[in-house]
Amino acid sequence: MSTTTQCPACGTRFKASQAQLEAYHGMVRCGHCHAAFDAIENRTSSESSPQLDLPIVLEDFSPPTSKQLAEETIDLTAEIAAPDRTGKAGRNEPDDEESDWEPPHWMDQRRRGTWPWTVASLLMLVLVMAQATYLFRVELAARIPGIKPALIAACARLRCDVPLPKNADLMSIESSNLETDPAQPGVITLSVTLRNLAPYAQAYPNLELTLTDFNDSPVGRRLLHPGEYLKDAADENGGLAGGRESNIRLAIDASGLKAAGYRLFLAY
Repeated sequence: MSTTTQCPACGTRFKASQAQLEAYHGMVRCGHCHAAFDAIENRTSSESSPQLDLPIVLEDFSPPTSKQLAEETIDLTAEIAAPDRTGKAGRNEPDDEESDWEPPHWMDQRRRGTWPWTVASLLMLVLVMAQATYLFRVELAARIPGIKPALIAACARLRCDVPLPKNADLMSIESSNLETDPAQPGVITLSVTLRNLAPYAQAYPNLELTLTDFNDSPVGRRLLHPGEYLKDAADENGGLAGGRESNIRLAIDASGLKAAGYRLFLAY
């Protein structure tokens, strides 16, 4: 006499003889999912099913002890009769639905609608970077000398230039002196030491010289450009290197002016 039992884990049904169930106290092991269960408690109807006629393979079990009853089972091997997608029992077939999967149409539409915004955002970013480079080209060329040739080449097409920085706060007059020349009446000699406090080269500043009388009232004023007090035009084009000093000496004709003192300022 045989009994039909069903695995509670995967739903596979098996036939087992009464002798087999009594020998192992009803404990069996599913041949499909290998789950152990009580065949007596999981009896089911013996309706006609192709699965119930499949052969079973019994493992060779030694007589169980009382401590091993929960572990020793009959291994019944059969094919699962789980419902397929149509609701009918049958063999498990490889699920190759993923290989034929296609994204929904709304996802395609979303992708097509996103990439123009991505391209526009990238173009906007490039434009902003180009504008920033143009506006801060002087500072970039000063702090990153390696890119200055590229900036000069770009400005040649855009009809702009890359001048040296002109930061009066980072340029100082370290010392100055004004004295008359005994060999040339009416001529005064101006001596100035300029220092660039910036870590990069800066353009030479203009020097504003004001001559004053004994009452400290102005009697003459002269704005001296770099081209006037520098001996070499190359010095003017290269600027004053960062952290360096430049000594300037210039003779000025002050004939007819009763100068007793002076004031000297730098400016751009």
